[in-house]
Amino acid sequence: MPRFRDCLIMINARLAGSAACIALVALHSLVAGAAETPPGFDYPTNLREVYGAYQAVLARRDTCITAHPQSRAGAEKAFVAWQTRHRKLIEELDQRVTMMIRGASKDEKEYARNVGKYEGAILRQREEVKNDLLHQLPSDLEAMCKALPEFLRSPESDLEKAYAEELAIIRKRPLAGR
Repeated sequence: MPRFRDCLIMINARLAGSAACIALVALHSLVAGAAETPPGFDYPTNLREVYGAYQAVLARRDTCITAHPQSRAGAEKAFVAWQTRHRKLIEELDQRVTMMIRGASKDEKEYARNVGKYEGAILRQREEVKNDLLHQLPSDLEAMCKALPEFLRSPESDLEKAYAEELAIIRKRPLAGR
């Protein structure tokens, strides 16, 4: 079975240039002046990698539910179990993205505007990825969707393991309230 990253190469390549990911980098440059970045510590790139992998799983699930509604129950059951296993990581990633947005905002009004702007960009990008996946060869799409439940149940879908190095770098920056 291919590694988690191998399964997501096409999806992540699409996400890497996305407006949402570019927005994360732009946010980092805005808040970088607040604290000097240690050598070898590239917070926005590593956050983009891990958060992009999470968004890629969401795009793949959305694609398969749209393309093969008859297999929705099995895919959704496997996704809910995967999401439950990753709940703490997903919450952490969301909190880290929110921290970057808050750090780049001068007040609550701008923060509210920025949250809408960046969350909207992330959702638009996920929809673009979904549309790209829907336009691949029908046999490739069917194979991807048939494999989705098994993939989500497999150890290879473990983001903590697949992105251990990136998470170690990300976690050098403490979360607010910890």
